[in-house]
Amino acid sequence: MKYIIYAYLLTMLLLTSCKSNTKSIITNTNKDITYWGRVDTTTDKTDLHWSGTSIKLNFEGTDIEALLQDEKGENYYNIIVDNDSAKLLRLDTTKRYYTLASNLKKGKHTVELFKRTEWDKGKTSFFGFKLNKQGKILPKDAPKARKIEFYGNSITAGYAVEDFTGKDRPDSTYTNNYLSYAALTARHFNAEYRAICKSGIGVTVSWFPIIMPELYNRLDPNNENSVWDFSLYQPDVVVVNLFQNDSWIVNMPKNEEFKVRFGNKKPEDDFFITAYQNFITSLRKEYPKAKIICALGAMDATKENSKWMSFISKAVTKLADKNVYTHFMPYKNTPGHPSINEQKEMAKSLIAFIDKNIDW
Repeated sequence: MKYIIYAYLLTMLLLTSCKSNTKSIITNTNKDITYWGRVDTTTDKTDLHWSGTSIKLNFEGTDIEALLQDEKGENYYNIIVDNDSAKLLRLDTTKRYYTLASNLKKGKHTVELFKRTEWDKGKTSFFGFKLNKQGKILPKDAPKARKIEFYGNSITAGYAVEDFTGKDRPDSTYTNNYLSYAALTARHFNAEYRAICKSGIGVTVSWFPIIMPELYNRLDPNNENSVWDFSLYQPDVVVVNLFQNDSWIVNMPKNEEFKVRFGNKKPEDDFFITAYQNFITSLRKEYPKAKIICALGAMDATKENSKWMSFISKAVTKLADKNVYTHFMPYKNTPGHPSINEQKEMAKSLIAFIDKNIDW
């Protein structure tokens, strides 16, 4: 009889032990996961391409992991725990769980994965979260009252913002969209944030074969047939910060992209004015109620006597739209891309403009 009792007690102990180690799996389609950015959640995974796309979960528990797989192993993420950027995460190409936080105090927590890097580093596939030690998912936050979207180039992407050597190195380690003027502005206003950006891109010509008017409406930036549904996100404010790359390439007739876009002759000024006007018209068609800020800065396209600011001003005048504005951020007058402090100054300038001119 005592052996039966012993076996029973041993079985109960094992069952209790298994129960205490039970791990709660939350799939990527769970309604309490918050996604920001152009992501697709209709399959068994969620693909992240664009800078600044993010995944957020509210939960109770001491540990949390995420099941992820990176296409190239070149993407970096900020792990933001309880609204504090806790650490940097680099993914590899193996589908596996990554520990986002551990040994947290018991109680309520938030975790967010924020994509620092650009879409040329490949996509990241997210499959879900795993909570340990009796953790449980909590309802997601109420939607933010404000929405803001940016269209831009390397400046908006936060390219080389953490390269403190001043060498403007292209390694994705140094790119951090979280520290860009765009993300800083969005956080200042507690606005839902999106960025459609790519280093080197222009309105009429880029350092590579695609330009923003050919890219702006994509869900997957690498797939011309992947069309974004603009009805899913209607921003209150749209900021366009483009022309920096055009301003360089247009003076480089031997550049291959110059030849493709312009042939053997630099276009007249009206060409650029019309191209910019047409792009803003395309955005207005998708966002009939948005306030659109046609910005430029803070590299040498905004230095004194630059004609690129006048191109934008003339395009906006032709649009005759009272909800389209211009704002030029002061020329930083230093080498390379904007540093962290220079990005902060850009954000300060944009925030002041929005506060003064836009009621949202």
